Amino acid sequence: MILSPFFKRIFALLACAGLVTFGALRLVAAEHAEPAAATHAAAESHAAAPAEHGDAHAEGGHGHGHSANAVEVTFLSQFLYSYLTAYMFCLSIVVGALFLVILHHLFDASWSTPIRRVNEQIACLAPVMGVLALPIIILAPSIYPWMSIDPAHDHALDVKKILFNRTSFTVILLAIFGLWSFMALNFRKWSVAQDKDGAAKWTSKARFQAAWGIFAFAFSLTLVVFLLMKSLMHQFFSTMYGVYYFAGSVWTTLATVYGIVTWLRTRELKGVIFNNTIHYIGTLFFAFTVFYAYIHFSQYFLIWNAAIPEETFWYVKREVGSWWQVGLLILFGHFFVPFLILLRIDTKMNPLVMGPMILWAWLMHYVDMTFNVMPVLYPEGLHVTLLDPICWIGLAAVLAALFWKNFKSAAPFPLKDPRLKEAITQHEVPAPGAAAAHH
Repeated sequence: MILSPFFKRIFALLACAGLVTFGALRLVAAEHAEPAAATHAAAESHAAAPAEHGDAHAEGGHGHGHSANAVEVTFLSQFLYSYLTAYMFCLSIVVGALFLVILHHLFDASWSTPIRRVNEQIACLAPVMGVLALPIIILAPSIYPWMSIDPAHDHALDVKKILFNRTSFTVILLAIFGLWSFMALNFRKWSVAQDKDGAAKWTSKARFQAAWGIFAFAFSLTLVVFLLMKSLMHQFFSTMYGVYYFAGSVWTTLATVYGIVTWLRTRELKGVIFNNTIHYIGTLFFAFTVFYAYIHFSQYFLIWNAAIPEETFWYVKREVGSWWQVGLLILFGHFFVPFLILLRIDTKMNPLVMGPMILWAWLMHYVDMTFNVMPVLYPEGLHVTLLDPICWIGLAAVLAALFWKNFKSAAPFPLKDPRLKEAITQHEVPAPGAAAAHH
């Protein structure tokens, strides 16, 4: 069988990843053999530390203790947290696609021209994400503990009250979703308009918007992630949290685009998608695998090294119970497994490998969102309910249906983009010595 040696290598890589994971778990188990009570005591000691600095009003220091962030588990709270987890997963794909469109215009790329309409249509789901954010905005007091705390009695909230207040929360989110919708719809409008007349002015407009849009995108995404996810534990300080979410978002988006483009390669995109295009998407997917791991490690390392209670408590809470195993799953499943598999060039081109890898990327990113959101509701460990897959699959299905409807409403690729000819005529790199042999 021709593929037999290939799959032997894949299984060998997975076996190595499994051995490394097992070894790490054994070492960690030996180092963390203390009873659960000791873990809780350590968390409480972090909570009490700020009180030594004279914050007499804050109960339990900055409120790092369990009681300050505890949320009563009801059907409503379970639904809202499941919804928020699924929402942050879906939002990551939409903003990731918007970034890829901006990136295309910034670098005047040719290879990404045939897949640009796919990214544009995904990014145009931004208005839908704004509408889907309304339950979170309206029921925010049932999700975010800081909305029930008087800033005068919590120093960590008091220094952030200009951002963490009901009015700012609502206005900023609505304004940013308006901004993303404006940018995404403009990109698509100019792209479709160019299909009719081929005028260069539409490319110029898109490039100009990308020039200022990249800065607006970076700033606005950071604000949204701070408000929707990081503020679940409002005491937490991290300068890398926005980049951390961004890296995981683009990683998941690239996996999604890879799957869509591969599926459409013999359908709507037939004749414009070549091996080179697929390889470039896979290469970017591999690059963001490493970038995500670098950002995640950098955040953890800086927080661990500084040992500041306002930062370390976030990770301390995620070492309690089964959250420790979830963290290890993210470490090895989100980095080592895809890194080892994508390291070879041929795996990036093989649908039998990349198909399961896309599903694995979705699962790992959802686990990552769960790791960020759910410890507030279930501080003792991972707790999965039926509402989790219902919200996740439900939101994804709605967005997929709307994407396909929008995608069918226009040409599947930019028909008269000035870079399209280059993309479809210079798609294969000749093998070394091929030119000489030809002559």
